[in-house]
Amino acid sequence: MRRISSGRLERFYEQFSGNDNVLILINADPDAIASAMAVKRLLWRKVAAVSIASINVVKRPDNLAMISLLKVDLQHLADVETEHFTRFVIVDSQPDHNPLFAPYDYCVIIDHHPDSGIEAPFRDIRPQYGATATILTQYLRAAKIKPSVKLATGLFHAIQTDTDNFKRQALLEDIQAFQFLFRHANMYLANKINQSELRADFLRYFRIALENRRLYKGRMLVHLGPVPSPDVCVLVADFFMRVNSVKWSIVSGLYDRRLIIIFRNDGIGKNAGKVASQSFGHIGSAGGHKSMARAEIPLSALKAQDIDTQDMRQVAKWIRGQLRHRVVKKK
Repeated sequence: MRRISSGRLERFYEQFSGNDNVLILINADPDAIASAMAVKRLLWRKVAAVSIASINVVKRPDNLAMISLLKVDLQHLADVETEHFTRFVIVDSQPDHNPLFAPYDYCVIIDHHPDSGIEAPFRDIRPQYGATATILTQYLRAAKIKPSVKLATGLFHAIQTDTDNFKRQALLEDIQAFQFLFRHANMYLANKINQSELRADFLRYFRIALENRRLYKGRMLVHLGPVPSPDVCVLVADFFMRVNSVKWSIVSGLYDRRLIIIFRNDGIGKNAGKVASQSFGHIGSAGGHKSMARAEIPLSALKAQDIDTQDMRQVAKWIRGQLRHRVVKKK
């Protein structure tokens, strides 16, 4: 397994002093939560205090199960008095990924998403990696820290989730980190987290998806209308990828005055991140990896084009128009 150099680990630690109060900011999902847990462990007894805050409200049952079972002390950013912190760290995201990240001056950025070019005193961005948890596992090993059962289980689950059991983008380093963590993780806890995917109130959206789906030449497109969480779109998109004839699954919904579009594909000669960016980047935020991506568009941008956001068919037609010819080309 590729190791973090002693020099890089030292540069990471040089960003902090014993008097620092550190806030780790995340957009909470398994990879972000586990990576934040790892940074907190790396800084144990190195700084005065470490807290973890998420910009999003966690609603997915598997993420809630992860937080509960692994006893993660996670706060919502709105409830945190950020002026009390002297150092800010961001993991599994970059400052321009969401406006809620923007106000803070980060001393450390660690991520596996495409590099947006924002500078910080310490940056470690590796887009080729399947999970940020792999990078943080390497930091733990470089620091000669044996992960606790809960930390190992969290990192194990994160790599498993972000690589979709190694069916998505992954490197040998991801596999080696996974093997290392397997020796320290609790498989009962990991399985319990994995099996907590659905909330009962999400089931109705599968009915809506089945009734409104459009399948054409291997492309499954569905607009769900208003949803209680973007996670509904993720679950439905992943569900349709299980259909043997589906090569693309594109599922959208309305949430918090935004149109959320989730992209999934089989990864063969396709690039979901480029399709999302080219189709919707000019009117919102969009990007991702080869087999998975996301776009978020303010509803005001649709209304400016005379799109009635309450008309599900009209929104679905507009999305298809933006995507036309892009999801069939090799990227």
